[in-house]
Amino acid sequence: MINKAKDWVFSDPRLKQMTQDYAAYTEEDFKVWKILFDRQIVNLPKAASKAYLDGIKEIGFASDKIANFEDVNSRLAESTGWAIQVVPGLIDDDLFFGLMNNKRFCSSTWLRKMEQLDYLQEPDMFHDAFAHMPMLTNQPYVDFLENLSGLALKHIDNKWAIEILSRIYWFTIEFGLIREQGEVKIYGAGILSSAGETKYSLSDEPSHFDYDVRKIMNTPYWKDKFQDKYFIIESYEQLYESLPEIASVLEEMVEAEAN
Repeated sequence: MINKAKDWVFSDPRLKQMTQDYAAYTEEDFKVWKILFDRQIVNLPKAASKAYLDGIKEIGFASDKIANFEDVNSRLAESTGWAIQVVPGLIDDDLFFGLMNNKRFCSSTWLRKMEQLDYLQEPDMFHDAFAHMPMLTNQPYVDFLENLSGLALKHIDNKWAIEILSRIYWFTIEFGLIREQGEVKIYGAGILSSAGETKYSLSDEPSHFDYDVRKIMNTPYWKDKFQDKYFIIESYEQLYESLPEIASVLEEMVEAEAN
């Protein structure tokens, strides 16, 4: 990507100026949120990372109230300085990374319907809010997100580089595990929003590996079924401190592919 001011993304014509229309949520929407929230929150006290459990309290989510982004933004402003950017759904990679490089986390505002409770092809706002937003209160975690996104923008025109970096994002932000006081816990949003994968990821069925940048960057992932392997960090500081190694291995793999 040609050098631009860091905040270029906010003036990009592809970025639609959208807000959450809270008054538009229907009775069914509130029921869907409550069902999804209630059936997953009971699994998390023993399964989720302390950072997530602290974060969901700090951010104020409850089963009887759909996440209100205005409230979320005011709470995040007081903790890590991040905010929620409303998007229609999946957006171009450069916009996605450009927003996170400016401390903006992308979220849709639509909720799945009753008949879609158990499977969606793309994430809805329950996944974006319930699973991702509590972790945005953790400073080393968001510092990692911001700087990983900056690294992605430097290589945005190289599809292979973005594929490699997407593996880091996938096996950390979406499907990461952490060791806390000798026990493995969940911080990955793709697991936190799935009752089935919450139980599966912590079982003996999949393989578990210590966090290994090079191994992750050489490991393709699955989008349509549970992962067969998960990587365990020791702390969120470890994630942030691994960024120089990620940059170094990325350069090495991109150069090898070019030759």
